[in-house]
Amino acid sequence: MTKSIKHILIVDDHAVVRGGLRQFLADTDDLEIVAEAETGSDALALIPGSDWDLVLLDMSLPDLNGLEVLRRIKRMRPNLPVLIFSMFSEAEFAIPALDAGASGYLNKDSPPYQILTAIRTVVDGARYVSPSLAEQLLSGVTSNSPKAPHETLSRREMEVLLLLSKGIMLTRIGDSIHVSVKTVSTYRARILQKLGVQSNAELTRYVLEHKLG
Repeated sequence: MTKSIKHILIVDDHAVVRGGLRQFLADTDDLEIVAEAETGSDALALIPGSDWDLVLLDMSLPDLNGLEVLRRIKRMRPNLPVLIFSMFSEAEFAIPALDAGASGYLNKDSPPYQILTAIRTVVDGARYVSPSLAEQLLSGVTSNSPKAPHETLSRREMEVLLLLSKGIMLTRIGDSIHVSVKTVSTYRARILQKLGVQSNAELTRYVLEHKLG
């Protein structure tokens, strides 16, 4: 029997997403969002204050990288389930998120029944992987097929690529991932070289064409 959930924290900088999920879960008998946070810092301040049953965490936040927020949450509350709820490509970010301690990874485009399944699965103590990602993992799509240029990027380079594609300035990216502007510039140069492009506009086009973010 699914346990009654009273303490769900949603961390997302889009009010429409937070409001939509709150309304959606209000129609269930066992799920309720009782607190919201727009930034990673706000979320981290809320974690110690209540006995949360679940954190729904976006990967793209205005102050901190979602993976960094996840790591800090798990340091504070190792047993607290965190379900990533993001527009970022699960093919690129699901495994890193699971490795960092997430209990599951869910794309925001998922149908309502899948959202409910993911939340209930994670709260019951199991890990959730979407059917599409499970199929990719089982089919071994990464085994012998040639790598696309973006698949040669490191995890940190991929994070920087997605932030650059959103038009975020180098200083803000540095603050978000806790490195200097010079280091961000180095990452950018490597990304341009690996992808074979020469400008941020081309980076953005690449991200859109490959549906990375």
